[in-house]
Amino acid sequence: MLINDLIKGNKKFREARFPKYEDDLKQLVETGQKPEVLFIGCSDSRVTPDLMLDTKPGDMFILRNVGNFIPPYNPDNDYHGSSAVIEYAVCVLDVKHIIVCGHSHCGACKSLYQDLGDSPDLINVKKWLELGKKAKEYTLLAIQDKSDPEKLYRATERISIVHQLENLLTFPYVEKRVKSGELQIHGWYYKIEDGTIEYYDGEECSFRELKESKNAN
Repeated sequence: MLINDLIKGNKKFREARFPKYEDDLKQLVETGQKPEVLFIGCSDSRVTPDLMLDTKPGDMFILRNVGNFIPPYNPDNDYHGSSAVIEYAVCVLDVKHIIVCGHSHCGACKSLYQDLGDSPDLINVKKWLELGKKAKEYTLLAIQDKSDPEKLYRATERISIVHQLENLLTFPYVEKRVKSGELQIHGWYYKIEDGTIEYYDGEECSFRELKESKNAN
């Protein structure tokens, strides 16, 4: 894709799609954003939150990073981009739901099993991937047959979501709101190959097909 393709795409958006959302966007400019959902997903170019969930501008506050990883809470006054997004979404925007959405064929999870070498060019990537080490450890303990690497990767992708939810609860304001019922957290697994989504059932400790619920709010 060339830059000119993106420029043409913006022109097409302004002419064909923007008018559909124009009133909503003007309202959002005047009153400010009030999303009820923080969506934490992977930077993978194949993961497209607005397309796969059919949302419109203003619906979701979105954080995307390598592997949809969540660093544990660390109030050391350093630079923490992902943590800052979570903090702002919960404490300022007062979101009601946080979705941690992993996906199939995740390069970050696959990289946990590869040697990235000693190149200084990947120093930040290698440090960030440390957030997936526990997921790898849990997977290796849970999977008996490790001969099929693709099966191992798929299991790691799902287990990583559970681990990131655990990290999310290390944020004191997240834990407080979850306990009070003001905030719900969700673990989702998006299958790139068919567009379906599974959700993590904490009571059953398993992933199930995501279906519409009459009691959801």
